[in-house]
Amino acid sequence: MKLYLTILLYSLLPKSLTLQSQTNIDTSNWIMSPGIIGTITLIVIVLVVAIIILLARLGNFVGRFKHQQIEKETLAFHEDLIKLEEGEIDEILLKRKKALQFRLKGNELGSDETAIDSKGLLKQMSNSPHNPFFDEKKKTSPKLEISSQLEKLILWYIGAAVFWLVCGTLIGQYLGMKFVWPEIDQISWLSYGRLRPVHTNTVFWGWASMAMIGLGYFVITRTSNTTIHSYKLGWIAWLSINLSVLIGNICLMSGINNGGGEYREYVWPVMALFAIGLVLTFLNFYKTVAQRKISEIYISNWFILASLAWTIILSIIAYIPAYQNGLGETVIQGYYMHQGVGMWFMTFTLGLTYYYLPSALNKPIYSYSLGVLAFWTQMLFYTLIGTHHFVFSPLPWWLQTVAIVFSAGMFIPVVSGSTNFLMTMKGSWSHISKSYVLPFFLVGVIFYFVGSTQGSFQAFRFTNFIWHFTDFNVAHSHMTMYGIISFILWACIYTILPKITGKEPPQIFVGAHFWLAFIGLFAYMISLMAGGTLKGLSWVEGNAFIESVVLMQPYWMWRAVGGSLMFVSHLIFAYNFYYMAKKSHITKSSTAIVNKTVTA
Repeated sequence: MKLYLTILLYSLLPKSLTLQSQTNIDTSNWIMSPGIIGTITLIVIVLVVAIIILLARLGNFVGRFKHQQIEKETLAFHEDLIKLEEGEIDEILLKRKKALQFRLKGNELGSDETAIDSKGLLKQMSNSPHNPFFDEKKKTSPKLEISSQLEKLILWYIGAAVFWLVCGTLIGQYLGMKFVWPEIDQISWLSYGRLRPVHTNTVFWGWASMAMIGLGYFVITRTSNTTIHSYKLGWIAWLSINLSVLIGNICLMSGINNGGGEYREYVWPVMALFAIGLVLTFLNFYKTVAQRKISEIYISNWFILASLAWTIILSIIAYIPAYQNGLGETVIQGYYMHQGVGMWFMTFTLGLTYYYLPSALNKPIYSYSLGVLAFWTQMLFYTLIGTHHFVFSPLPWWLQTVAIVFSAGMFIPVVSGSTNFLMTMKGSWSHISKSYVLPFFLVGVIFYFVGSTQGSFQAFRFTNFIWHFTDFNVAHSHMTMYGIISFILWACIYTILPKITGKEPPQIFVGAHFWLAFIGLFAYMISLMAGGTLKGLSWVEGNAFIESVVLMQPYWMWRAVGGSLMFVSHLIFAYNFYYMAKKSHITKSSTAIVNKTVTA
């Protein structure tokens, strides 16, 4: 009966909705396609931002050089002053004394009333109207007074994330070198097919997920003005997620996997551990927000709680086998793959940005309304775009069309969020040369706009026809997961860790981390975008597959170079984290000794 109803339904629908109407696409004028032009424009935007940051850094260097020159001139003046006659010195001193006697009345810009801070809320004061306080480079930072339990929990979550970042990208580095030297090994558990999912799952579930949750614990408590509901649940979730990544990687390298499901290669018992960690984290966050001491729920908590809720549902849907037969598994795969990136990583990270970016700039978010608009349109459009990974596949034509239309709809949340963040940074551009946090935020926000918009362009049928199954997709995934997620997570970590540990990382190492990661990513994605485009055109022309392999050799070399720079930056980041976390322990020990001495 179901079969007859299905046949009847498809016979009534227009053929344009159910069947592919075009088998061949003219690629003779491919470079004038809107998707291609849009992608090139977006790449130029990234390049311009890099130049701006570089010029700001150079300007800061020139400023320091000029300051040194002024100091030399001052010293020379002092030496000349010594050589003056006594009468000449007296004349100079009288003029100076007269100048120093000038005083402002104190009410030029306000009233005669004295400002009183009866509750002791102010930490710093300034007469400058240009918002001078922000997270700038400095040798010391006031330590936030937070619970030692919360500090330990955050450090352990971020510490585990750093460990998985180094491990996961070490494997990625090895895989990148396999493209250049494919004969590098003959060991089965080091084969590309087994190591590639180890790399992706480690950086997804180990690095990004652990870092997001650790940073989220601070946001949830601060915006709710209360304590964590249960530290025990936090530690159980920490153990569960780490065991999931560890056991899952051992299974993958042993050849035990979930088949062809990209990003869900872990078998269900392993993924169940991760799901348990998510459920416990959601319960902990939800209970904390529920017992908040203020009436409002800040926009960050909207994003964070929504991402946890969606991902719990997603994990269940992705591993229920009942409706995943044949093309049904393909539909679920597209749903899972894009929901995992968009509703877990992107949504959670945006929630962190809504807290940590204004905190770093010491100003409120530009528009709460834009944040709400971005939230609800993200919930609406992102849930139906997974099938754009399977354009020109045997899936129903209408389902592919819906995915493309909703991919275009993603312009709304992306433009809303990007505008909100950039307008929040407005007036603080001069601080980029003085802060090691803001360049990470700026690159992350720009890539949020560029990477997400480019993904919408890539969903169009013409660009999909050229780029699908090529290395261009690898470039796009790194543009988003690395350029957006990782850079924003680094910005948040560099924002909060010095405040809770009381120790700033070495400035030169943070700068090295930023530039190596940024230049490495740029080299990585540009090489694979160019090579992937040429590979797609080669396939369209009907050339032998081996020709596209030979064509990619120089681009794979640049991929390895870019990946190497990125991996070195991760080692530097790991040292920076160790430097900050280690100092926290020393500071506590020293404080305890001082307290004992005072008591004695």
